[in-house]
Amino acid sequence: MAAQEAVDTVRDREIGVEQEHLDQVYRRLEEKIHEAEFLMNDAAQRGQVGTPGALAERDAQVFRAGIHLNRLNNEFEDFLFGRIDLLYGKDGKKGPDGAYTSVEPAEDAVRPDNTADIGETLHIGRIGVLDSDYAPLVIDWRAPAAAPFYRSTPVDPGRVVRRRVIRSKGRRVLGVEDDLMRPELRAALDGRELPVIGDGALMAALGQARSHTMRDIVSSIQAEQDLVIRAPAASVTYVEGGPGTGKTAVALHRAAYLLYQDRRRYAGGILIVSPTPLLVSYTEGVLPSLGEEGQVAIRAVGSLVDGAEATAYDEPAVARVKGSSRMVHVLRKAARGALESPEAPQLLRVVAFGRRLELEADELRRIRHNVLGGTAPVNLLRPRARRLLLDALYAKSGAAGRHSDPELAAELRSSFDEDVSTEDSFLGFLDAWWPELTPRQVLDAMADERRLGRWARRILNPGEVRRLARSLRRRELSVHDVALLDELNTLLGAPARPRKKREYDPLDQLTGLEELMPVREETQRERAERLAAERTEYAHVIVDEAQDLTPMQWRMVGRRGRHATWTVVGDPAQSSWSDPDEAAEARDEALGSRPRRRFELTVNYRNPAEIAELAAKILALAMPGKESPRAVRSTGVEPRFVALREGADLAETVRLEAERLLGEVDGTVGVVVAMNRRSEAAGWLAELGDRVVALGSLEAKGLEYDATVVVSPAEIADESPAGLRVLYVALTRSTQALTVLSGDRDMPDEAGVPDLLRD
Repeated sequence: MAAQEAVDTVRDREIGVEQEHLDQVYRRLEEKIHEAEFLMNDAAQRGQVGTPGALAERDAQVFRAGIHLNRLNNEFEDFLFGRIDLLYGKDGKKGPDGAYTSVEPAEDAVRPDNTADIGETLHIGRIGVLDSDYAPLVIDWRAPAAAPFYRSTPVDPGRVVRRRVIRSKGRRVLGVEDDLMRPELRAALDGRELPVIGDGALMAALGQARSHTMRDIVSSIQAEQDLVIRAPAASVTYVEGGPGTGKTAVALHRAAYLLYQDRRRYAGGILIVSPTPLLVSYTEGVLPSLGEEGQVAIRAVGSLVDGAEATAYDEPAVARVKGSSRMVHVLRKAARGALESPEAPQLLRVVAFGRRLELEADELRRIRHNVLGGTAPVNLLRPRARRLLLDALYAKSGAAGRHSDPELAAELRSSFDEDVSTEDSFLGFLDAWWPELTPRQVLDAMADERRLGRWARRILNPGEVRRLARSLRRRELSVHDVALLDELNTLLGAPARPRKKREYDPLDQLTGLEELMPVREETQRERAERLAAERTEYAHVIVDEAQDLTPMQWRMVGRRGRHATWTVVGDPAQSSWSDPDEAAEARDEALGSRPRRRFELTVNYRNPAEIAELAAKILALAMPGKESPRAVRSTGVEPRFVALREGADLAETVRLEAERLLGEVDGTVGVVVAMNRRSEAAGWLAELGDRVVALGSLEAKGLEYDATVVVSPAEIADESPAGLRVLYVALTRSTQALTVLSGDRDMPDEAGVPDLLRD
């Protein structure tokens, strides 16, 4: 009892130490917020000065101060999370963040009797905070000085003696968890021996309940993850890792780190491509919590095309056709063939020089063939089509031989072109014969099986043509349709968009410059917002769950990073695409000849060993010889197997298992079913509240729950040629408990274990 009381006393004292420091940080933050508010007010007053320069300066200053104020307010809660106590370094040099730069300890930092003094203590947080004398109160987690918090291990401690994770809520410190990096050392801080509290920060973090949104891992990043996050951005950084290794979290933290390191370089924006809207919703709160937003766009692969949103799912056989690189050849033919609609006119008739001139179907066909002879986008060929039509009509007029004088001949031709090209009959014909096509119009044309059959001859077989045409008659877009639209946008050429009219700004009326400046130019802020909305290319592209991208999707993503550096995150063992070799070829084409830097994440922080071992049985079937990541913890809770009893209702059985798990865990429960059961499964669970969510097998990628129910492994495995890999994903979503529910197709044994999961 006395020993426990002593531990509690030390814990309370250490919490008090961290509370005192946190109070100091908050006082300094309040000062900084008042400074930002003063800048906002001062800048607003400058806006009333009647000079163009003052107006532009006001806009820029308000923009900067607004960002600063918003960022401080956002990070005001729960932003201080770590501390490291370090030995004296080899030199006395300090970096721009106020911390000493030395990585290794001084030669005399550790005395012969294995004692040492702490030479520097750094607190780590989401943003950096300096005191009024520019000494560091908090080090930004992305700063070089913070790297030892993540990199240090007992094997390679560097200067770190103790690493502490601080848990807080608002302005109150709730607890501390310590890891000793040099357990053999007796270190003193301010003359008192360095205490150690708790059983380790990582395990405490892993045991927390999950919600429906991802939280950052900034306080528990591990060394191999930190190497990826801080890797230089040049060329392509390729990261491979199995389930639970933190690939998605690492990708998000890397985006924040790159902006911190080189904000000017990445002013062109960072794009993060996620496989599903569910994963976007799950992750979109992470970057603001890391002190970054605005310059990072997180998009589902089905939302990359402006004005298009994927809401439907294709059957596996249709998805394989739409995703294949063969579709490039089909779309090229369709983009040109769509001009020849059944409604297209077959005769052009105009009046010029008092004569009626006509071009008939064969002549028009030859002209169209000549125009389409190059590779230019179809819509951009319309001026050439217009010119060749006028050439043919002029030749028929007989006017070409009237004048031997070149100037007179040119004048006559110019007069002819002007007269004919302004006639309503010619303009109407041109609009109908060479319309400005949109990608959606071409997709609609491809829904006609006969026309599609002509364009896809010797590319797709009749069954593929039939299935593809049938799927395109649906008005809702699938994630694969969006990639087709993007390809068509390139093949057709986007028409020029009219400049968006600037909204009324009451400050325009306060400057007194109406007569001198009737139309005010857009401000720097307005220009930045407009460019962000119109942006189609980025300075850095991060592809999450890259193994799921089809060849056509790689082409789409590649267009957005033609001049970018890349981070590609994936796991071949989790690929839902049926032809990984074809996808790899398209990926390499998108990435070009850029050098690759490769990393591998090997530790599973999500699944306890009991679940990881079960999932490894499917991995051995899906990818023989592939090693699964090593789980760092064991809970003693084995996966539960339930077989659907004869005559039992599947919906009721799933609901009972979900209710049971709700009583066992504090967080969320995911129920994973085959894709064709998505809608009905949502109905089964509708009355259980928002802690339970029903997922199709392809929607589970990247998500995690405290507990999961996987319904009929055989149904999921049989969905597509990649079904075993998809099942592997489904089995690795849980952080605590897993139930596998088998039906007849699973052929369960007496214990309810399905055929696929038996030894």
